[in-house]
Amino acid sequence: MHGLAPADPAVSDLSIEIRDLSFAYDQRLVLKGIDLTARRGQVIAIMGNSGCGKTTLLRLIGGALKPSRGRLLVEGTDMSTLDERGLYRLRRRMGMLFQFGALFTDLTVFENVAFALREHSDLPEEMIRDLVFMKLNAVGLRGAHDLKPSELSGGMARRVALARAIALEPALILYDEPFAGLDPISLGVTGNLIRRLTDTLGVTSVVVTHDVQESLKIVDYVYFVSEGVIEARGTPAELRASVLPYVHQFVHGEADGPVPFHYPAPDYAEDLGVVA
Repeated sequence: MHGLAPADPAVSDLSIEIRDLSFAYDQRLVLKGIDLTARRGQVIAIMGNSGCGKTTLLRLIGGALKPSRGRLLVEGTDMSTLDERGLYRLRRRMGMLFQFGALFTDLTVFENVAFALREHSDLPEEMIRDLVFMKLNAVGLRGAHDLKPSELSGGMARRVALARAIALEPALILYDEPFAGLDPISLGVTGNLIRRLTDTLGVTSVVVTHDVQESLKIVDYVYFVSEGVIEARGTPAELRASVLPYVHQFVHGEADGPVPFHYPAPDYAEDLGVVA
């Protein structure tokens, strides 16, 4: 096993490269033959119905899981070659926005954002203070630095979590359902922040989401996952115009299509005790 190797210059603009990746929990195959690439400065969306393997794919990219087969490079580094120390070093170049924020409830907004800087750097406290205020200002919440998470709205908490995710100036940011539970205004603000921070910082953003309409406004490319495989891929314009039944149903939120509304069941008349 090795530590963190330098990135290959030949793939220097590639933040993520996945080839023929499969993953199984015990004997249950969850992902099958996944191919995915993400370049610096892009917002990539991974979409699909619940249980299709989206979050598992995100956990593989973050190094929480290892592929059963295939190639997974992050920042030019083969994840399968990393020992624990190498993995932690690579994760310092990643930011993670957890679903619903996952803020430390006993810490203030300031302390939540400062946490990673204090844990993973030797910066003096004065510099940490300046950096925290810079990150909070970027998400519009510098004035809320003394508040506790319980005093924040859902949208504000998500923005604090985003400030924490960019505290160490990562090259890659992973978002797990960043739009879940937000009102329309907060949803729009969060989407615009993801796009603006990606462009300003030059990072790669990977967004796992169910929110089709908001995501298609901000992303560069979309991968649709269904039953563990990439069912479709393309730009937002290409996917809006797609005639593939699964993509059309998902994008337009239709009840009828490849993803059934009804769970498999016997004939309705049988359950009602109706004799033919």
